Amino acid sequence: MVKVVSFSPIAEPLLKGLIGSVYSGEVEVVVIGEYDERRILEAVRDADIVIGDYTFKIPITEEMMRAMEKVKLIQQPSTGYNNIDVEAAKKLSITVANVGGVNALSVAEHTVMFALALLRRLIYAHNSVLSGRWEQDEMANLGVYELHGKTWGIIGMGAQGREVTKRLQGWGVKIIYHDVRRAEDIEEYGVEFRDFDALLREADIVSLHVPLTEETRGMIGERELKMMKNSAILINVARGEVVDENALVRAIKERWIAGAALDVFAKEPPEGSELLELKSHNVIFTPHIAGATNEARLRIIREAMENIGRALRGEEVKHVVSR
Repeated sequence: MVKVVSFSPIAEPLLKGLIGSVYSGEVEVVVIGEYDERRILEAVRDADIVIGDYTFKIPITEEMMRAMEKVKLIQQPSTGYNNIDVEAAKKLSITVANVGGVNALSVAEHTVMFALALLRRLIYAHNSVLSGRWEQDEMANLGVYELHGKTWGIIGMGAQGREVTKRLQGWGVKIIYHDVRRAEDIEEYGVEFRDFDALLREADIVSLHVPLTEETRGMIGERELKMMKNSAILINVARGEVVDENALVRAIKERWIAGAALDVFAKEPPEGSELLELKSHNVIFTPHIAGATNEARLRIIREAMENIGRALRGEEVKHVVSR
């Protein structure tokens, strides 16, 4: 019998059925829905598979990994994996995998929606009508813009950046990008590479699609925001910590830039954040749902389960992040 310990809040019968679809042997399933150090250390000691928490509430620490005596795989059922101490996993030769870019299309659609909603002041207009106002002339004074003819700067040309590029074809948008590795194969879509600073200066829309690393943490701060056009908008669907939120609040209030749309925050939920005090005509916030469509959830579950099946059968797993 193999043992699977899950930190994601999935009902044990359902999880057992999902694993049964990819592995024919007998399986014991243990679901731990809240942080309980003693119970966790006891549960993972003889686990073959550990499933990370897709809500990111339960971290997988080096201490937990040291207690794992025979684990074959730590599978994170999401693209992000900053709830797992990957450096410790490398040191202990434990395989950690995510689900790759299976939600990239959903994130890309959300990104384009953000841009259109900001440019057309959609949320402000909606709330205005609901409150009984008819601000047709006032909306014009706020500024309502087309996406056509704008320059869109993509930072991070991985799976998400590529899907954004594909979604923008036919919109009449000039697309520029920056990535630590120049992705020349994407340039057949008419995308042009730019240095980081040059992209910030040139783009009307800047969207962020990078993982959270020591290099990307705080990569958009006061210096970078002041570099952008005062008519530009910033979209963050990556990780909250990639943007200095205090600097962003100043950038909006002091009109260094024209607006921002955020799906992610340094603290989630962002209780007490000054971001929530900004006016609705130039900011849009969503609760970390860019990649959470029904279709994406199904792809995530399928990819995670198939990887678990590979590990249990002794096959090579995909999307390893601990190399």
